[in-house]
Amino acid sequence: MTNLSRSLIIGTSVLALAACGPEDIGSPGSNGDINIGDIITNPTPAPTPTPTSTGAVAAASCPTLPGTGDALLNSGTITGPEGTWRVCTLPSIFTASTTLPFQAGTLYRLSGRVDVGRDDGPTADASDGVTGTNVELTIEPGVILFGEKDFPGASYMIVNRGSKLLADGAADRPIIFTAQDDITGNTTDTSSGLWGGVVLLGRAPVSDCFAGGINQANQVDCEMRVEGIANNIPFFGGNTPTDSSGSMSYVQIRYSGFTLDLGGELQSLTLGGVGSGTELDFIQSYNSSDDGTEFFGGNVNMKHFVAVGAEDDSIDTDSGVQANLQYVVAVQRDNVGDRVLESDSPADDKGLGTTIPDALPRSKTTISNFSFWATGGNDAAESRGASDITLANGVIYKPSSSSNVCIDDNGDVGGGRDAIQILYSVLLDCPATGDTDTANAAGSGNTEGTNTLTGKYINGTAEQTYTPVFDAASLSSFFDAGLTYIGAVPTPAAGAAPWARGWTCDSTTVSFGSGLSCQALPVFN
Repeated sequence: MTNLSRSLIIGTSVLALAACGPEDIGSPGSNGDINIGDIITNPTPAPTPTPTSTGAVAAASCPTLPGTGDALLNSGTITGPEGTWRVCTLPSIFTASTTLPFQAGTLYRLSGRVDVGRDDGPTADASDGVTGTNVELTIEPGVILFGEKDFPGASYMIVNRGSKLLADGAADRPIIFTAQDDITGNTTDTSSGLWGGVVLLGRAPVSDCFAGGINQANQVDCEMRVEGIANNIPFFGGNTPTDSSGSMSYVQIRYSGFTLDLGGELQSLTLGGVGSGTELDFIQSYNSSDDGTEFFGGNVNMKHFVAVGAEDDSIDTDSGVQANLQYVVAVQRDNVGDRVLESDSPADDKGLGTTIPDALPRSKTTISNFSFWATGGNDAAESRGASDITLANGVIYKPSSSSNVCIDDNGDVGGGRDAIQILYSVLLDCPATGDTDTANAAGSGNTEGTNTLTGKYINGTAEQTYTPVFDAASLSSFFDAGLTYIGAVPTPAAGAAPWARGWTCDSTTVSFGSGLSCQALPVFN
């Protein structure tokens, strides 16, 4: 997706659903025009698979939210292959810091848009004239949240500027965001778009200004908005590159990306103006109907990211983002999806001369130690407009039957202000048709050859012994130094497990050996 209106639009047709949850944590369920009944416990839309476990036993009641004294809305029980669960509906807005505690036999439901805090403007002080509500929402390891089945596009979580989401799971107890059909056993390996997703908003710089076109000077005056919402419109952006929207680690986001009005879709994880103070590590996107993740501006740092089965791009970067990613696995379903990596930055002057100025900041995406299994319908990676990409220590695979290539410059590379592509120590295993893989890219140490990845993601001999290996730490202190291999997941030592194993879920697209199907839920006690 190339701009906000295509990828981060909340359609007006779902506005009435935004209040489907309780009003706030001070008055759960108090909306007089809403009546939330119990979830149907025996769904019939599709045959339920043979139960794999009956371990889940519904908790007797919903927990009390710490620090508030208020209970979540008890919405009855729901039954699926893993057993029966107590359903606790989240408020439509969190107005005080609190924790979603882990409680055995309990699921948390998103019934409509769920806001964490109220927008506090582009600056942390009062100089912007915006007074919001800053809160921290903590989610404990092992918690499972799901988007409601009815009107799924309205079910998503949005963390507003000034507030934080602290969703830190554990390797053996990941936090899972998923869809109601996943709870009831009604998903398949091709299910997607069953609810919205997770949206983090921050105060880091963006380049596509809501008022005034592309940004040229004053970052505080350049904000972007989540379009299509008539009330409480979410904005993001500002002049704080180090801004923090919280932390996410050991998190799965399944079956998201519901299509909304005007052709817009949400991603598994949408980051708008998110700053480098936000900690993002060990995150899996599974079967998003749009992108696995999309960065709209900001200064984003992320490690250990896994994108499986995204039906558009696995990673989409635009609107002036300054992005650093290390240890990235992206696996497309065969003949499904667009690109593994797509990067945009206004303005694109191809064929128009140089009269269109660059938006500031220019998008710059840097990725080291990656494995791209690109079996979708387009080139593996592409930069457009004034968008800069640096790829280091990675492997890109496209099937020999494909007519597409590893790296597409979209005709924009050529010096000056056009897109810049730099590759260091990248193994390119793609058909040599169309744009040649390295002809227009700067860099060194690249090879066109054959990958030896095991299971589509674990290094084989070619990746583990590849030379030269580029020192990515020379690009940014964010990157780990001293690595001796390319690719995302090194060959594990004897008795050790790859970092992508255990906290992820498995599918027919790719199995990480975690022992948990993406069509099943863990039952923690």
